[in-house]
Amino acid sequence: MAAKLAAIGVYTLQDVLFHLPFRYQDRTRLSQIGRLVPGQEAVICAEVLISDVVIRQRRSLLVRVNDGTGSLMLRFFHFNQQQVKQFERGRQVRCFGEVRRGPGMLEMVHPEYRVLSDGADPADGLDNTLTPFYPTTEGVQQTTLRRLSDQALAALDASALVDLLPPEAMRQTQLPDLETALRIVHRPPPNADVQALMEGIHPAHRRLALEELVAHRLGLRLLRVNAQQQHAPLIRPAGELMGSLRSSLQFSLTGAQDRVLLDIVNDMGTPEPMLRLVQGDVGSGKTVVAALAAAQAVESGYQVAMMAPTEILAEQHMLNFSEWFEPLGINVGWLTGKLRTAQRRSAIEAVAMGRERIVVGTHALFQKDVEFENLGLAIIDEQHRFGVHQRMALRNKGADKNTLPHQLIMTATPIPRTLAMTAYADLDVSIIDELPPGRKPVTTVAIDNSRRGEIIDRVGTAIDEGRQVYWVCTLIEESESLQAEAAEDAYATLQEMLPRHKVGLVHGRLKPRDKEAIMQAFKAKEIDLLIATTVIEVGVDVPNASLMIIENAERLGLSQLHQLRGRVGRGSAQSSCILMFQAPLSNNGKERLGIMRETNDGFAIAEKDLSLRGAGEVLGTRQTGLAEFKIAQLGRDDDLLDDVSDIADRLLEGNSPNVQALVRRWIGEEKKDYGGV
Repeated sequence: MAAKLAAIGVYTLQDVLFHLPFRYQDRTRLSQIGRLVPGQEAVICAEVLISDVVIRQRRSLLVRVNDGTGSLMLRFFHFNQQQVKQFERGRQVRCFGEVRRGPGMLEMVHPEYRVLSDGADPADGLDNTLTPFYPTTEGVQQTTLRRLSDQALAALDASALVDLLPPEAMRQTQLPDLETALRIVHRPPPNADVQALMEGIHPAHRRLALEELVAHRLGLRLLRVNAQQQHAPLIRPAGELMGSLRSSLQFSLTGAQDRVLLDIVNDMGTPEPMLRLVQGDVGSGKTVVAALAAAQAVESGYQVAMMAPTEILAEQHMLNFSEWFEPLGINVGWLTGKLRTAQRRSAIEAVAMGRERIVVGTHALFQKDVEFENLGLAIIDEQHRFGVHQRMALRNKGADKNTLPHQLIMTATPIPRTLAMTAYADLDVSIIDELPPGRKPVTTVAIDNSRRGEIIDRVGTAIDEGRQVYWVCTLIEESESLQAEAAEDAYATLQEMLPRHKVGLVHGRLKPRDKEAIMQAFKAKEIDLLIATTVIEVGVDVPNASLMIIENAERLGLSQLHQLRGRVGRGSAQSSCILMFQAPLSNNGKERLGIMRETNDGFAIAEKDLSLRGAGEVLGTRQTGLAEFKIAQLGRDDDLLDDVSDIADRLLEGNSPNVQALVRRWIGEEKKDYGGV
C-alpha cells in the first residue's frame, strides 16, 4: 500500500492530511423527491408503489417510489431474484444516487439502497459529515483513503501537527487555525458550503493555502540569504569599454534602460552574487542592456556567458553581440549542440583558455566538458524555458569553487505580480517599462479562417507598399515535423497566390546556417513574405516587418501570442497583427483573442494568462521547481499574497524556529536548492 500511495505523493501522516478531497457527497440529510434536479446526488426515503422486470433493449428492474412530494424511478440492469422480492409494494426504501432524466420522470440508475424495517426512523444511519472523494491511483480505493484520513485526523488529537503561523497574524486574517481547517476540508459538517469547498475558496482551504504560500516565500528568502553569504567577483571597472560601446550604438538608451543598467552595475559592484530579473516587453531593448553589463564584466577581466533557449534566439544574440563587440577588439564565441566535433573542440578550448571573453550559446554551455577560465557574469534569456537543473549547472561554472558568477536573467514574458511575489520572490526585479521612441502600438484584429482570401489580398497590398510580412503557422501538436509540414503547405499555397513576391520559409527542422541565411535575407529585404513556425517567437528583429498573420491563433496561449506579435511594430510604421481562427470558438478562445485585441500591455496579458492557464503552464512544467503547489493556486489565491509577505517578514525578523519547520513541512528537503538559480 505504501508503494501505491507513493504514486500520489503520499509518504507520511502529514502527506495524508495535505492530500485533500476534490469533491464531496452529501449523505447527511434526506431530500424531497419533488425538489430534485437532474445531476444532483441525493439521499431520499420513499415508499415502493410498483416494481416490475421489463425487457426492452435490455432486461431491467424498474421500481417506482413516492415520498409524498413526487415520484422517482429506480432502474437496475444487474439484479437477482432476491432483490426483486425486496421491493414489495408499501415497503420504505432509503436510496442514494445521482438523479437523471428518464422517460416520463426522474430516475436513479443503480442507486445504493437499504430497505427499512417497519417503524424504522428514515434518518437513522445518515452520515454526520459530507463524504470526501480523494485523488487516487490504481489499487487505492476511496474507502482506503477515507480510513487513512480518519487515522490521521485522530492523530491530530495528540498534537501531531503543530500550528506554525504566528497567532497574532492569524487573528488579522480571520481564518481558522490549522487543526480546524484540516478537519473541515476532510470531514465537512452537514451545513458546509460544498461549492466553496470544491472550488477551494472555503476559509478552511484558504488557511492551508496561506500557510503553503508562506512556506514557499520563506524557502525562497532563505535561499537568497544563503546566496548572499557566498562570494561573487567584484566588477568595478572604469566603464571605458561600456562608454565605447554606448557611443558606437546608432541610438540612445531610454530612461528605463539607463535605470535598469544602473541597478545591474550597482549589483555587480558588491561581493554578493547578483540575482536580478530584468523584465521588458518585446522590443524594449533588454539585449543592449545585457551587452553593456557584459562590457563591464569583460573590462574587469572576467568572462561572460549568454545562454538562450533556442538556436534561432542564440543566433540573434550572437549576431548582435558580434556587431557591437568585435569592432572594439573583443571576440564573441559560439557554442551550441549542433557544432561539428572539431568546431566544438576548438570552441571549448577557446573558452577554457579565456581567449573567448564572451560566449553565446544554447544549453550546450552547461555541458560537463565546458569549463570557463573565470566566469564572472551569466546572462540567461527567457529563463523560464530552461529546466531548474540546467540553470543550476551554469551557475556552478563560477570563477572558482569559492565564488559564484553574477546572474542576470532576462524575460520578455512579463511576470504577473502574483508570480513575482511567489516563484520569483528571491530575485531582485527591474522592469524596462518604456519602448524606444517612435514605436506605435500594434493594431490587432481576429478574423475567421473562412476569409483567408481577403487576408492574402491584404498581404499582397502591404508588400506592394514596401512593407514585409510574417505568416506564422501553428498546430495544436507540439511536433516540430508537423509544424514544418504545415509551414511547407502554406509556403506552396502563398507562392502560388502571390507570384510577383519573394516568399521565404523557416522552421525548426532547417539546419542552423540555413535558418540564419533566411532570417538575414528577410532582414536585408530580399524576402517580402516569411512563412514561419513559432521558432520566430523570440529574438528576431526586422524593423521593416509591419504585418503578421497568425494561423490557428485560438490554439496558442496568451503569452505566446503576445511574444509573436512583438516581432512586428519594431519600426516607425503602423503595424498590424491578424489572428486567424477556426470557428466555432470556445468561450476560453473568445476571451483570449478578445484580450489580444484590447491591449498591448504585456503585464495585463500575463495576469490574464495566469488566471486562464495556471502557474504551472505559464512557468512551464520543467521550470516549476518551488512553484509547484499542493493546495494554493496563484490565480485564485493572489489576494492572500500581502498577508503572506507580512507573516513571512514577521517570522524571519523574530528568527523563529518555525521558519525551517514550515519549509520542511511544505517544500521538503529535495527542492530547497532549486530557487538559487
